[in-house]
Amino acid sequence: MARPVDRRQAVTPGPRTGIWGVGANALGEYHSRALARGVSLALYLVVRAILQPIFHVYFRMRRTGMEHVPKSGPVIFASNHRSFLDPFVIGTLTRRPVYYVAKKELFAHPVAGWLLNRLGAFPIDRGAGDQQAMETARLILERGDCVVIFPEGTRTRPGPLGQPRRGVGRLALQTGAPVVPVAVFGTEAVRRGWRIRPRKVTLRCGRALSFPRVENPSLAAAAAVTDRIWPCVVLQWDWLGGKMPERAQLPMPVARQPIHAAS
Repeated sequence: MARPVDRRQAVTPGPRTGIWGVGANALGEYHSRALARGVSLALYLVVRAILQPIFHVYFRMRRTGMEHVPKSGPVIFASNHRSFLDPFVIGTLTRRPVYYVAKKELFAHPVAGWLLNRLGAFPIDRGAGDQQAMETARLILERGDCVVIFPEGTRTRPGPLGQPRRGVGRLALQTGAPVVPVAVFGTEAVRRGWRIRPRKVTLRCGRALSFPRVENPSLAAAAAVTDRIWPCVVLQWDWLGGKMPERAQLPMPVARQPIHAAS
């Protein structure tokens, strides 16, 4: 059961240093707003009312396995990442608003940052082990909301799926939130330059995975949980017809090991 979290709780902004046109202080404010005020529900409903019919008609979106998505409580959607559209189509898997990490460069323009933040996005510094982003995700889950995580860490296209990072495993252990493995197929073919083409998009959800809650998981435990989550995403991807790695490149099964807190 998730612990109640005060929505006014905020992540302390970092020092004011410019990064890709947006200061660290501004990035911290996006995190603080995601925690203190959350999604702008009116804006979210308007955008969803516009986008979802487009997804169904223009992209012929099909969703399977939605019965595996919990209707209440915290949920981690662990998905592959192929396109800028992925967070938005994954958001249609539940009636509730979803939160998701987005690369900090998308927040460089104030208008784009304002819009994304009110639709549930908060920035992450990719490849830097962003503790602030992970702490924001943890607090959002602990108050009972949904968070989309892309374990690959960045968009991977074309070809087979990339290798996961252990952040999703650590988040699952710290919060005890169920993890729904999701595969998104077809979004990588939607955009060519500035053209948005009518390509079929399919999503498939697997059974939710549950893990014991660990207050301070070790790196080994986080990696072990990630190694249990990611094959379930790959399984959904394979079912949808996604390209798989050569047989020689497939990872060997990981033996189940007990999960303990770091000493």
